[in-house]
Amino acid sequence: MESLLTRLDERILSLKKASKKSLVAYLVAGDPDLDSTLELMYGFVDAGVDILEVGVPFTDPIAEGPIIQAAHDRALKNDTSLNKIFKLVEKFRKKNNDTPIILMGYINTFLANAEALKEAHQSGADAVLIVDIPGESNLKDLGIKNQNLASISLIAPTTSKDRISKICKSSSGFIYYVTLRGVTGSSDLNINEAESNINYIRSKTSLPVFAGFGIKTPEDAFNLGKISDGIVIGSSLVQMIHEQSNKKEFKKIYNYLHEIAEAISR
Repeated sequence: MESLLTRLDERILSLKKASKKSLVAYLVAGDPDLDSTLELMYGFVDAGVDILEVGVPFTDPIAEGPIIQAAHDRALKNDTSLNKIFKLVEKFRKKNNDTPIILMGYINTFLANAEALKEAHQSGADAVLIVDIPGESNLKDLGIKNQNLASISLIAPTTSKDRISKICKSSSGFIYYVTLRGVTGSSDLNINEAESNINYIRSKTSLPVFAGFGIKTPEDAFNLGKISDGIVIGSSLVQMIHEQSNKKEFKKIYNYLHEIAEAISR
């Protein structure tokens, strides 16, 4: 049976045909509130973002550094749930039916909403990234069968070669290469190590390989964009959203994203 091309596959293919790198931007749903999240999603796209990664808040987000952890806490205080995020995605789809949306979160939330996830594509979600399961596992292994949702896996600098092969076999959409040892928002990018690891991953899969964690400047983006198929920006955006949240003035964020988008298309 021919596998379905998701909105995510189509976007990545069209960028590849145009010899462009993908820009993925992350924000936490409900921080500072869901109306602002919707406004930011549209603003991100206008600023040059190709794929949106929406963080599903969780009480103990172990992969996150202090910046994103604090955003999860604020979003939970606003009672942000996965069902509310499905409604947010539905609202977004009223004006934008092209930009892929990845839901990034933790296994407890997704298992608790397993039935809803079987229909998640109907609200307009395209992929799920579950941070705290082994990369070899995917949605189907958790009993969540939905061929319209890609199952994205993380590979770290410390992942063994044996496991990399298995992870590549069970993933769809793209492989998310974590450029750093540690949590989100850490620093000290090692471009040479990243390049060698990304080349090895590419030898094991035809899926695109995106790089994320620790990208803060257009220069970081440019350097990682040269060795990967796309980059993921997270902590720096979440920090800026928090800093601007009182005034709800997000122009600085859009300018920053525009600079990043320009850097990876150089």
